[in-house]
Amino acid sequence: ETLQYFNREAKRRRAEETNLWSEPLDKSHMERDDDRDLYNLLQRRAKTRRGSQGYRRLSIDIHGKRQVRRDVQERWKMILENLGFHAEAESLLTVSSNCSYASLRHPAATCTLLNTLHHETSVFDRKDAPPERYLFVLDRLLILDAAEDFVGKARLYYPKEEESQDEVEAEPENTTPILVAQTNRPIPGEEEEELEDESVEMDDDVFMSKSLE
Repeated sequence: ETLQYFNREAKRRRAEETNLWSEPLDKSHMERDDDRDLYNLLQRRAKTRRGSQGYRRLSIDIHGKRQVRRDVQERWKMILENLGFHAEAESLLTVSSNCSYASLRHPAATCTLLNTLHHETSVFDRKDAPPERYLFVLDRLLILDAAEDFVGKARLYYPKEEESQDEVEAEPENTTPILVAQTNRPIPGEEEEELEDESVEMDDDVFMSKSLE
């Protein structure tokens, strides 16, 4: 039983690292549109014959959504390394479903900083609410007294891009993270996430490169 537990934990961590869920505590992956889209693609691919044209198309879509999230994480990593956190960048960016909103030391300040990054920089790609996983990263930076420096570097390296009038009119009215209303959410149980094996395969990039040749 102990070995099975650690195997489940290892599989869960690989799934989280591969998919970079926007809200890592949402085990249903249904609360955010982007999480729901990725989860549904993974479920559809799990029911599709491996190697078929439909499987390859789904893999391309999954790879694209994962890559958007990797790109955001790489921007954060670059800024952290620029601040001197070369050895600590990976651990600072690691967020798993074992984290709890109740564990945040500075929940209000992290929300403010996340919104600042969302509205005043281009460190995020999407116009809807920024991924709440980065609240935990900002909380760690606040504890290290490096959060304001991080925001300053983000403004410098990833300034706010100019938006067309159509994009401004189409922007959602409310992009505030919903953390404050969720600080009392229970810590998720230890049960295994219902992700198919394909969602944690570490050779997806190799598969994708061969598929796109």
